[in-house]
Amino acid sequence: MRGGDGILGARRTLRSSGLTSLRLRTQFLKRREKWLVILGVILHAVYMLSIFDIYFKTPIVHGMEPVKPRFSAPAKRLVLLIADGLRADKFFEPDSVGNYRAPFLRSVIKERGRWGVSHARPPTESRPGHVAIIAGFYEDPSAVTKGWKANPVEFDSVFNKSRHTFAFGSPDIIPIFCGALQHSTWNSYPHEYEDFATDASFLDEWSLDQFQSLLNRSNEDEKLKQLLQQDNLVIFLHLLGCDSNGHAHRPYSSIYLNNVKVVDHIAERVYNLVQNYFKDNLTSYVFTADHGMSDKGSHGDGHPSNTDTPLVAWGAGIRQPLRISENHHHEDKVRFVDDHVHDMPTPSDWGLDGIERLDVNQADIAPLMSTLLGSPCPINAVGNLPIGFVNLSEVDKVEAVLANTKQILNQFIRKSQIKQSHSLRFKPFKPLVNYKLVLDHIERLLSIREYDAAQGLSENLRSLALEGLHYFQTYDWFMLMTVISLGYIGWMIYLIIHVLQSYTALPGIFFRKDKSTYLKANTAKIYFSGFLLMASVCILLLVEHAPPLYHAYFAMTIFLWVQICSEYQFLKALWRYMHGKEINYFGNFLACFIVSVFILEILVRSFMDRKIYTWTFLIIGVIASVYLLYSVPWSSGIPVFVWLACWSLSTFTLMPAEIPDNTKLVIYSGFIIVAIGAVSRYLDMYSRENKFWFSLTHEHKKSKFNTLFLFQVLLVVFSSFMVPLSTSHRTEKQELLALHQVINWSIAGVSMVLPLFSPTGLLSRLTSIFLGFAPTFLLLSIGYEAVFYGALGLALMAWILFENAYLHINQTDEPSSSTEIMEDSLVVASDARCLQLSHMRIPLAFMVFFNIAFFGTGNFASIASFEISSVYRFITIFSPFLMAALLIFKLLIPFVLVICTFTAITRLLRVPLLGCYFLVIICSDVMTIHFFFLVQNTGSWMEIGNTISHFGIMSAQVVFVLLLFALTSIYTKDIQIRPSNRPSRKHI
Repeated sequence: MRGGDGILGARRTLRSSGLTSLRLRTQFLKRREKWLVILGVILHAVYMLSIFDIYFKTPIVHGMEPVKPRFSAPAKRLVLLIADGLRADKFFEPDSVGNYRAPFLRSVIKERGRWGVSHARPPTESRPGHVAIIAGFYEDPSAVTKGWKANPVEFDSVFNKSRHTFAFGSPDIIPIFCGALQHSTWNSYPHEYEDFATDASFLDEWSLDQFQSLLNRSNEDEKLKQLLQQDNLVIFLHLLGCDSNGHAHRPYSSIYLNNVKVVDHIAERVYNLVQNYFKDNLTSYVFTADHGMSDKGSHGDGHPSNTDTPLVAWGAGIRQPLRISENHHHEDKVRFVDDHVHDMPTPSDWGLDGIERLDVNQADIAPLMSTLLGSPCPINAVGNLPIGFVNLSEVDKVEAVLANTKQILNQFIRKSQIKQSHSLRFKPFKPLVNYKLVLDHIERLLSIREYDAAQGLSENLRSLALEGLHYFQTYDWFMLMTVISLGYIGWMIYLIIHVLQSYTALPGIFFRKDKSTYLKANTAKIYFSGFLLMASVCILLLVEHAPPLYHAYFAMTIFLWVQICSEYQFLKALWRYMHGKEINYFGNFLACFIVSVFILEILVRSFMDRKIYTWTFLIIGVIASVYLLYSVPWSSGIPVFVWLACWSLSTFTLMPAEIPDNTKLVIYSGFIIVAIGAVSRYLDMYSRENKFWFSLTHEHKKSKFNTLFLFQVLLVVFSSFMVPLSTSHRTEKQELLALHQVINWSIAGVSMVLPLFSPTGLLSRLTSIFLGFAPTFLLLSIGYEAVFYGALGLALMAWILFENAYLHINQTDEPSSSTEIMEDSLVVASDARCLQLSHMRIPLAFMVFFNIAFFGTGNFASIASFEISSVYRFITIFSPFLMAALLIFKLLIPFVLVICTFTAITRLLRVPLLGCYFLVIICSDVMTIHFFFLVQNTGSWMEIGNTISHFGIMSAQVVFVLLLFALTSIYTKDIQIRPSNRPSRKHI
């Protein structure tokens, strides 16, 4: 016995030896289990938070001084027009009769401006798109924890650096940039204007009318007129029409395409208004979009239809169009932020082949606008100035690029300073250690008028600064990911040690070979060393001003590995035991490990593609039936049943996750469920003499049980009739009749209580549970998921039959004597088998069924993939909490069936349930580690959210499964198995 209880925290001194030590050890293991569960909950909760310290830290830093350009501003004011949701191809391509939809802006491209495609970085949504254009940086990943609409942190923008900003447009966009900006004049329309049922192009007209009204007011307001005559002004019109019409009518609809013409006409009218009002030709114009629109009327991901947006710039400080030959081609193969290659060929139908195209990253527009206004770039911008757009002298071009470079370099310097001030062992970004020498060299080149060399050196320094920003953004990644990974691995190893000590015959084997294995072990040095290491790490983290959770990550990981080291005597005994085994044993162990990891990796992949379960159950059906075919009589029907059950379940993951309404299918499903229950009842009553069914049946037949079964069948049939009745009345009267509501609630409530009074035989009780939850599931079903309930029940029955057949097939291999079994009590019950390597199939099968319950009829990771209309047979008046509770309960019902079956199989095989639970947790944590490395902070919000939810689901499984065990124990605790012969316990 080791000197400290480890998890229990209290040390016990065992002065006796022999059996007393072993009994005390057994008592300790029993007590340790509840602490293991608590530790598992805490560990997974803490480690789940780690993704926000690793992947979702804000890149924004403060404390930098703005870099004032050393050149004169080419423009006094800038007009920014953003057409929300405008696709590049719909803007540039001609319509069906060959006419272009944007004649004014095309004339600008051909006669007096520059053009290109602006590449947005996912998530291609309105807020991050506008932030990239106006502030010059991409989506702040920390926004995932703070809401997508609001700004997670304050940031600088082109508007902030202006003398005054005038902005008009959507209430979702304008307040983000102007709500707290003192030197701004802005207005937005009410949210009620954003009606998808109408043509939203009037929203664009509203923004134009507001601007025109502003100019008209200035003729009467002298103060406003003087303000408009100042320099460094920004005029921003947000045009939402294309986005709203794209969502409502799709981007290929006539309404959306007509909105493109409206936007072009507004750009022309704005240009004419500004030119006629100011009459000084000192206005720059930038026209672009925040994102595109997919053919389905959505956006968010990295598809070119979402990332490619038009960019047209003209006016003061903008170069004239450059004619190019058809064979003109750049060698630049740098990729954009949307992963598209530079200098992509221009589609011929755009009709712009002869005019130079300058593609940019979306964040490059912010330094372009700052340069045109002669103002400092936003201090958090990461965009590169597209020098091909600006019309400046050679020296001013270099000064503009240098100002852009210094602004990005300042962010790098600030991040470096922050990290260095908090680090005892700081690792600088080596390529920029001598950045001051590079800046001095650029200044020398400028002084001797080597402008090309100075510009090239500035651009190279800017690229290095951007790399440096990424270096410090991910500075702690390796450390944190290593600590978390070691923590998960330590947790799994510690669970394995506990399972080996508590639920296998190894302790008895080791005790007989060497009784000192369980005598007092001096582990004080191990715990003291662990304490010193933990204290040292915490002090180091305190000195470095690390976040509090960093302490928790390190403490949990160190604690687990100290516990593992404290079991060194058991590990030494295990090592000696393994050394004495033959090569076949290691071959079996390796094969089990490879198969287990392969299955778990398939389950990981299934989170991204649920169709994998189709192939999984097709293959399982063939393998299981072939195995049984050579082991049990064909006449038993078990091989055929297993094959058909697996193949029937395989079809559901081919169906769409969005379940279409099909009331008739729900009704038919009720009768299918009754048929399954009737067959199960028949087998329970008349197959007792068959050795493959004997253990599953109960001994005595009582009339009250027949009555209970008939009553359950009646409730299933009654619920099937209530499905169309409730649906038809709701459709006709737009509300649920109170009588129907009472009946439905009564059926659901009564049916789930009846299984408690069913016979305690395995088959009888599981059949009763299957029929007991069926009425509730039917009343909450709208389509094929009701059939899935029956198919899942058949597949679970096939699992039971397979395990029962496997048990009888292998009974001949069991030892007839118990000479190798310890007489001393173990943690497992006295009539339970010890876990063997072959029992690993049980948690693996459970993981497969548990995940098919996740994805059989949808995506449990997103409740939005399930229809809210499922609850309309219980309630129609809007009640979000009750509706959500009903929807979640519907999703939990398949899990209840899986857990009950899992518990019944452990009873059938007489293996410890809690030991199998720990093996399930080990399996789920293998998947958790994989999902930990799959979390991403780039891509669409849906992609980001899915990776977080996948990791969160697996992390929460230690609690989720345990709660389901507690819930279902009221149904399964009294299940009894009829043993044909009392099995003896086996060793590994």
